Amino acid sequence: MTIDRRIFSLGLVGLTLAGCSGEGEGAAVSSGLPNDLRPARNSGYDNWVATFRERAARQGFSQELLSNSFRGTGYLPGVIKRDRNQVEFKKSLEDYLSIAVSDERVLKGRAAFSRHQSSLKAIEDAYGVSAYIVTAIWGLESFYGERRGDVPVISATSTLAYDGRRGDFFEKQLIAALKILKYGDTTSANLKGSWAGAMGHTQFIPTSYLSFAVDFTGDGRRDIWSSDPSDALASTAAYLSKNGWKKGLRWGDEVVNGSPSGTIIQPQADGPRFSTTANFRVIKSYNNSDAYAIGVGHLADRIAGAAGLRTSFPPDEYGMTKNDRIALQKSLTKSGFDTGGSDGVIGPKTIQAISDYQRSRGLAVTGKPTLSMIDT
Repeated sequence: MTIDRRIFSLGLVGLTLAGCSGEGEGAAVSSGLPNDLRPARNSGYDNWVATFRERAARQGFSQELLSNSFRGTGYLPGVIKRDRNQVEFKKSLEDYLSIAVSDERVLKGRAAFSRHQSSLKAIEDAYGVSAYIVTAIWGLESFYGERRGDVPVISATSTLAYDGRRGDFFEKQLIAALKILKYGDTTSANLKGSWAGAMGHTQFIPTSYLSFAVDFTGDGRRDIWSSDPSDALASTAAYLSKNGWKKGLRWGDEVVNGSPSGTIIQPQADGPRFSTTANFRVIKSYNNSDAYAIGVGHLADRIAGAAGLRTSFPPDEYGMTKNDRIALQKSLTKSGFDTGGSDGVIGPKTIQAISDYQRSRGLAVTGKPTLSMIDT
């Protein structure tokens, strides 16, 4: 993850805010936020905001802008909780690709590409970046716009700036968010994103927005939040272009036969190998992870009509293949132990289902899968 671009949050949840300042209209109130992402009273935060507003005024922000920007916002305890608990369930490359390049994401990507093909072609012509790569990033960042996030950015960034763990970074994001409002690209009611302030269809943090966002539609606003994704997709292409994208060069390929060229990587032992190019490293400037860049590249290829990987992944530490894990999930769900789906990834819901199954059978509760659980 590249902390200077944005904080990545896979699987954004539709979030909302209930205002508590009593100052009238401000950040829009939605209906689905959990309680910990609604403003909570915090005198320390209030004092911090007061001193921040003094600093911001000295930087040229008007009192009117500051009042409008902070109206209806507040301290979000859930943001701090999520920031403290970012260590995610460890995923192998096979698990990551099972989610990032799932059949559903491929099919939705093809549909999204078809709907926006004319805009994507125009964006490719303008910036030289593959329309399929741009579509794949869109798919990984917000599920093609379905999960853009609904947390007011001013509340999120000010909460994290006040907290102090990465205070300087998030104060810069807060300042950048105020500049976005000052320039009139959107309103405070529409300035929403993930719990960490990543915004729009392709999840730009405010500082990256200021550096790379473009007005591709020509309406005078760089609107990455609207239902029309054109500005967001063009902004992503502009980002990649300015970070060195080479027109016509592939991201890489799976190594199967022949003499590969480029840099060879094998992120998972005994799994597929990939030859990667300079454009692979450009994708990593968006999110500094080999798995992410492979996910983008492979999803782009699948959206374009390519088949899946040809090299199989080895059995996991429990001696189970992906097909075994899918069969286990289906068996558990059929027996009344909900795994949350059958994608072959042993994540928290599947572990809970396994534990519940073991408990119901009087077995030692380990949460670990076994082949003997299939069809039980």
